[in-house]
Amino acid sequence: MAVSSEPQLIREVERLRAELARREQEAAEKERQLERYAADLRGAFKRERSHSQELERSYSATVRVLSNAVEARDAYTGKHADRVTAYGIEIARAMGLSLADEPRVEFGFLLHDIGKVAIPDAILYKPGSLTEKERALMAQHPLIGSEIVAGIEFLSEAAQVVRSHHERWDGNGYPDGLRGEEIPLAARVFAVADVLDALTTDRPYRPALPLAEARRMIVAAAGTQFDPRVIEAFASIPDKVFEEIGARIH
Repeated sequence: MAVSSEPQLIREVERLRAELARREQEAAEKERQLERYAADLRGAFKRERSHSQELERSYSATVRVLSNAVEARDAYTGKHADRVTAYGIEIARAMGLSLADEPRVEFGFLLHDIGKVAIPDAILYKPGSLTEKERALMAQHPLIGSEIVAGIEFLSEAAQVVRSHHERWDGNGYPDGLRGEEIPLAARVFAVADVLDALTTDRPYRPALPLAEARRMIVAAAGTQFDPRVIEAFASIPDKVFEEIGARIH
């Protein structure tokens, strides 16, 4: 019995070895397939990322051209868009907001005054106070700007800043009279940066204010003109941060 079963045992061992070898071969082939699949995915991801980066660069270049065209019309606010964009991003970072690193929001900061391309030079360059009719026309630039960027998909988020950057926390802004958190967050952040730059640069109707005085005026407007939470973040930023931005972008 033992002698007759030994050949069977040998055959069974050989069968098991063959089965094990076959399964190892199948496993190795599956592993190679997975590696090829992973390589294909990595390649596709790299191509897509490269395409996306190229597209973002193209978008950014387009926005820069538009922003420069607006700035070129007003010698008194040269580099204004670049400075307020840098100020706005610093304030957003101080608030811990992800929009600080969102290029589409930055586009809105850069293009906030694009509607001024439709404002007559006589009003845009007027050294004295505007008449009521002239102020009403100037107040149309956020609406004009939002119409210019409307329908451009990559500027959909930017359009919120373009339209709402002159709204006030207390509801007394324009063009829509939005109040409090009805105002898009990016526009609330930008409004503070915009006024900071306006106060600290020379204008036809007044000289620049010292940074410390401008900051005191802005902080005093928390809860009326500005979102108190944005002002809290703004107040936490050291003077030297804003001074370095102003010195770098002029």
